[in-house]
Amino acid sequence: MVKSIIIDGNNFTDIETFYCEIDRVFTKDLNYKTGHNLDAFNDLLIGGFGVYEYQEPVKITWVNYSKSKEQLGTEIKEILQIISSHKHIELEIK
Repeated sequence: MVKSIIIDGNNFTDIETFYCEIDRVFTKDLNYKTGHNLDAFNDLLIGGFGVYEYQEPVKITWVNYSKSKEQLGTEIKEILQIISSHKHIELEIK
């Protein structure tokens, strides 16, 4: 069964709080902080940070996406490009 991860646009208001949300949903039991930048986001998507294994197939459902698009502005395009570059990830936008 494919693991399911939810990114909720109601849980952040700007790029910094987006990274905090990403840490919350993509990491578990780390004894270090992740970087808050697009390179670190890309690394987290690969897996192996406690939520799913390295390149394990996962489904990301991004709820309240329209709010995220407003809040993140032009950065949303880069974020979506990074997600789509990972063939083990299925993205559903709601």
